[in-house]
Amino acid sequence: MTEENNSQSQTTADYRDRKYYHRRGGGGTGIAGSAYFMAFIGAAVYFIMQATTFWEGVLGFLKAIVWPAMLIFKLFEFLKV
Repeated sequence: MTEENNSQSQTTADYRDRKYYHRRGGGGTGIAGSAYFMAFIGAAVYFIMQATTFWEGVLGFLKAIVWPAMLIFKLFEFLKV
């Protein structure tokens, strides 16, 4: 019986620790995540406005998702890394 109570209190303590960890902001992306989201929205609007057909609009949306990878690739290409 004591073993069950000890196990239950340990589980409760683990839950409280995880809850406190997330409440104080641990593991979140913060300002970087919101900046990336705003850049994604801007890129999606730009690419979709340039589209003349529906499928070009779909392609523009996909470009908006991967534009950071293309940017870093071009930067490394420019720096000859």
